[in-house]
Amino acid sequence: MVKKTHNVKNNLLCTPEKRVLWLSQTYEGHVHDKRIVDEQPISLPTGICLWQDTGFLGHTPKNVTIKMPTKKPKGKELSYTQKEENSKISSFRILVEHAIGGIKKCRIVKERFRCRKLGFDDLVMLIACGLHNFRISLKMCDIEPYSI
Repeated sequence: MVKKTHNVKNNLLCTPEKRVLWLSQTYEGHVHDKRIVDEQPISLPTGICLWQDTGFLGHTPKNVTIKMPTKKPKGKELSYTQKEENSKISSFRILVEHAIGGIKKCRIVKERFRCRKLGFDDLVMLIACGLHNFRISLKMCDIEPYSI
């Protein structure tokens, strides 16, 4: 018998320094990322470059440059320039994955979440992101986080 997990998910926006700038509300795990961003629109500053996943295809905020990997056409290959562009995008996207990994240092965020108290899942994720940003700021100041 397969157990159903109680998955939850959030979208986040972070900087190349791995600092979390925006966190969406918590949704059930089966909700698509694009739907989350459509239900919670963000007002972004004019002229910034937004690096997004292919899961956000069709999400185009105004006055923003979007960098998204090119999907390989069915039965064809990508050109050399498209492969190079995808490589640049993936090298930037790995920083986002490192930020998510830093947030998941808090065990409550990465394990099965069973608490159904209203708003508690949002609070837990917000605290985990705050702790992650605090660790990042300590590293930027060259302070050991656990030194006494």
